[in-house]
Amino acid sequence: MTWRNPHFLGFAARPSKPLRVALGSALFVLCLALYLTASHLRHRDNPQDKILPSFGQMATAVYQMGFQRDTRTGEYLMLVDTASSLRRLFIGVLLAAALGLVLGLNMGLFPGVEALTAVFVTVVSIIPPLAVLPILFIAFGVDEFAKIMLILIGTFPLICRDIYLYTKKLPYEQVIKSLTLGAGAFTTAYRIVLPQVMPRLLEAMRLSFGAAWLFLIAAEAIASTDGLGYRIFLMRRYLAMDVIIPYVFLITALGFAMDVSLKRFVLWRFRWYSGR
Repeated sequence: MTWRNPHFLGFAARPSKPLRVALGSALFVLCLALYLTASHLRHRDNPQDKILPSFGQMATAVYQMGFQRDTRTGEYLMLVDTASSLRRLFIGVLLAAALGLVLGLNMGLFPGVEALTAVFVTVVSIIPPLAVLPILFIAFGVDEFAKIMLILIGTFPLICRDIYLYTKKLPYEQVIKSLTLGAGAFTTAYRIVLPQVMPRLLEAMRLSFGAAWLFLIAAEAIASTDGLGYRIFLMRRYLAMDVIIPYVFLITALGFAMDVSLKRFVLWRFRWYSGR
């Protein structure tokens, strides 16, 4: 059989760019239509309904949270919450990426390091990070360090194991040739292998950001005075869905922007890795 066989047309046919855009937007449009319909029906029966706020109500809430100073603190609450959450998120993920890169690279290249740490990293990866959240708060307090540690513990094993497995799959002939030509173990690891691992590290970070957001929101919801997760769980007490839903959209937009940015950076900087 060939790709010209009618049985394979469903796999071989590629939609045009306008069709891809339409298909990619279809589910979003459907969800939006369902929400608008449900919101309209609820407000028709109860104009004071808070469960499914209208777009006008959410726009008013966003203006108050993001463009008006809070009467108590004098701050723009949405801006402060976003800055606090992003600071914790980036510090935690960058620390996890640095530690995972160094350990994963050395695990993949040096059997002694692999024997020492591979089982330990595997066990740590199985521990649910949210289960140790109370321990972190008891050990480190409820300040920034505990929140960052939760993100670090939650994302480090994934990044480390991904780098480790990718390094193991690299052609070992490169290492042999490097050593034969006189390079030392350190030079081989960090001048030959490391540049090949960097795009994989960025891909692992992309995959880790989703989990990092989960750990961040959980930590901020339990013990924090600012942050996107803190604000969502604070507004839950008042059923303020006109604030909660925009905050959820903001988190989604930030996460999507990070994912797309890392993806495009890999395509631009490491064309050999993406095959383009």
